[in-house]
Amino acid sequence: MSNALVPELSVSNSQTSLAFYCGVLGFAVRYDRPEEGFAFLELGEAELMIDEIGKGRDFDQGHLPKDHPFGKGINLQIKVGNLGVLLKSLADNNIQLFLPAEDRWYRIGAQEVGNRQFVVADPDGYLLRFYQDLGHRPI
Repeated sequence: MSNALVPELSVSNSQTSLAFYCGVLGFAVRYDRPEEGFAFLELGEAELMIDEIGKGRDFDQGHLPKDHPFGKGINLQIKVGNLGVLLKSLADNNIQLFLPAEDRWYRIGAQEVGNRQFVVADPDGYLLRFYQDLGHRPI
C-alpha cells in the first residue's frame, strides 16, 4: 500500500536516475515499466516515482521541466535510520552535497525537534533532504 502522498519526478533519463536512486542512495524498485521509463521506488517508508520525459504519458501543457535544474523551489525530505551510510555512499561515488551534513533544531510549540540532515541534488537537480531524527528537547 502506498503512502497518502507519493511524489512523481519527471526525469531526463530513467536509467541514470535509477543508478543514482538505487545504486547510490539505496532505494529499491517496488515495480517498474521500463518501456515507459517509469519506476516506483522505496527506501524504508519513503516512496517516490520517477518518469522519463518523452516515454509513456507526459504531463505537458507547460508543466514539464524544460531547464536544468528541475524541481526549482522544492526539496523532498526523506527520513532514514542511518545518515552515515548515505554520506559514505555519496562520498564513495564522488557526489558532492548541495548542503553539508548538519544538526538542526526546529521549534514546534514549546519544544524543539532535532534533525541531522544534508541536501543532495539528484541527476536532474531535484533537491533531496535526508535526515535522521535526533529526538525532542524543551526550548
